[in-house]
Amino acid sequence: MSRFKNFLGTFILCYVCWMLFTIPSTFDNEELLMGALVSIIIALFCTPFFSKVNGLWLFIPKHLIALIEFIPVYTIELFKANWDVAKRALSPKIKVNPGIVKIQTDIKSDYGLSLLSNCITLTPGTITMDIAEEEGRNYMYIHWIDVSTQDINKASDAIAGAFEPWVRRIFEDER
Repeated sequence: MSRFKNFLGTFILCYVCWMLFTIPSTFDNEELLMGALVSIIIALFCTPFFSKVNGLWLFIPKHLIALIEFIPVYTIELFKANWDVAKRALSPKIKVNPGIVKIQTDIKSDYGLSLLSNCITLTPGTITMDIAEEEGRNYMYIHWIDVSTQDINKASDAIAGAFEPWVRRIFEDER
């Protein structure tokens, strides 16, 4: 039953993404059928990699609501980072101090670490270079456009502070 739930969760997620990508066109029977076929094929091959615990965890209302609430938060952070990088690129007087910093995160799940590192990387001015587990704690090595501190706690708050609580809410209980 667990394998079927994992397959079903992956299929539903793929099918919803298919429909979101095809919204500009009209939904006819052939398009819906092709989307279902492609989603089944993807789910058959990707379920073992995508769902390890419960394939339907995202459809638990508290996870889905947290994910939907996170979208505007991420959009605002993305806008602020774009504005900052644009100012730095267009102003010759603003100095930059690029470098690599180590931040700590309390996120434990693979999906949570993946989402957090992608949020950091997709925000201009930062790139996640590596995720490492050291002494039972997870750390990320981040290339930062303007290193204002080397202190792990301050850098963690500056880089991941807006994202980490949301990622924790989304992935706090994957079972």
